[in-house]
Amino acid sequence: MYLVKTKTRHVARRTTATTRTRGSARQWARTAATRERLLAAAERIFARDGFSAARLEDIAATAGYTRGAFYANFDDKEDLFFALLEHWVNERVAQVNALLRKCKDADAMLRALREYYAQNAKNRRLALLSLEFALYAVRHPKAHAGLRARRRRLRSCGGGILRKVMRALGRSLPISTGAASTGLGALSTALLLEHLVDPKAVSEHDMRHLLAMFFDSVVSEST
Repeated sequence: MYLVKTKTRHVARRTTATTRTRGSARQWARTAATRERLLAAAERIFARDGFSAARLEDIAATAGYTRGAFYANFDDKEDLFFALLEHWVNERVAQVNALLRKCKDADAMLRALREYYAQNAKNRRLALLSLEFALYAVRHPKAHAGLRARRRRLRSCGGGILRKVMRALGRSLPISTGAASTGLGALSTALLLEHLVDPKAVSEHDMRHLLAMFFDSVVSEST
């Protein structure tokens, strides 16, 4: 009788632990789904109204939630913006890494990275939001330090890819990978904005050509 009771208790404990694990997994899945819906809504509202004018109420309502659901997942609008930016960056990093894995040697990796950079400066929403957010950070000096630190962490992703390719080539950059990544991103955003303002002044062909030229100058061997 004692053995039966002990075995029953052990089974009950395992069942309870399994139930808790499943419950935690379901809760995690619901939280992830909520964040994804809020990020998708934020992308729409930011693109429509801009960062400064976007209201948290509109973002939450578009996602089908209340302000309470928003604050359960994000601290504020800045936190939401960086989560969205991080989502975009992670997607691009995954695309580039998948592209590089298909390359047979270091030279092919460099050509693939150059082509990707020159061909993919077309994200209108990202360019506009990056500009708006940069202006917001400059106009709010108290928040500037924290925002700058988070932006640097995101920039480091591009720098890491560039560093990997240069190491495979057995070469070094004439500047830091952080500066290279920042410069490449800044020119890409600037040219896209000029193209959006006046497509005749800077065509898509012009953009690709200028970006490829700049990329080549950045990765040229140190002298």
